[in-house]
Amino acid sequence: MDLEPRLLRYFIAVAEERHFSRAAARLHISQPPLSYAIRQLEENIGARLLARTSRHVELTDAGQALYHEALILLRQAEEVRTLVRQVDAGLRGRLRIGFVGSMLYRGLPALLSAMRTELPDVEHVLTELNSHDQIEAVRRGEQDLGFIHANPVPDGVQARDLMAEPFVVCLPDAHPLAQRTTLRLAELAEDDFVFFARAASPSYYETVLAMCVSAGFMPAIRHEVRHWLSVASLVSQGLGVSIVPACLSRSGLAGTRFIAFEHEARSISQVIWPDAARSPLQERAVALVAQAFPPLQPPAAVPSKA
Repeated sequence: MDLEPRLLRYFIAVAEERHFSRAAARLHISQPPLSYAIRQLEENIGARLLARTSRHVELTDAGQALYHEALILLRQAEEVRTLVRQVDAGLRGRLRIGFVGSMLYRGLPALLSAMRTELPDVEHVLTELNSHDQIEAVRRGEQDLGFIHANPVPDGVQARDLMAEPFVVCLPDAHPLAQRTTLRLAELAEDDFVFFARAASPSYYETVLAMCVSAGFMPAIRHEVRHWLSVASLVSQGLGVSIVPACLSRSGLAGTRFIAFEHEARSISQVIWPDAARSPLQERAVALVAQAFPPLQPPAAVPSKA
């Protein structure tokens, strides 16, 4: 049975106009092709759809049933066309987004709000994962976007720096140095340290360790955890001190103090996405990230002294 949309549109016009000439004028065709199309539809269905008189036409019971179903079929067909066009334009679909916890204090909520405004028909699925797991998920095509701490990425994954900020010392409220506004890292040489786990982010582990070594001591690492908020939480319970990205000072975590110290290292966050076979939706998402996070500017050169 052939129910192609063209024949259904012709039939609906006749059914609503109750007149072949008026229906033909509405469709911007001549009457003979319209009459032929209706006969073709009746033959394909195997039922008489219209009762013709010299002045107008009436729907048979079968025609009345087809009329209602034809309206539904054409509306559904249009909905499918709209859906496919929106998916092709990157306006519909499912966006799988991974993030590290510190991104909650580095502009991720505002970015997600902008994405929901710009892409209201897109389902945003968020998953908190450490950087290494996100890189693997993007590489395997299981995640569309990832927000990570700067890490080397393998072939098949693209990365872009988003922002860079200094590290700060995180101390429990009861620490003897907690009321200071600045300190030297060497003053913590005898403290127990809470570190971001080497397995979760080797680059961060090595960066923090290198800062301690540069300050003249090897830290006593008593605890390793996989999330920065867990690091700060352990510190708040008096289980050690730590070196964390400055953004965690905006976490509002009770029982902690965040204190500046002099150093050159920076905590860099990145967005990652698949290098190949990107969907239109992924392309739009990456473009929105670029709008929200302007390119990082290189550090200003230090003028030489005469």
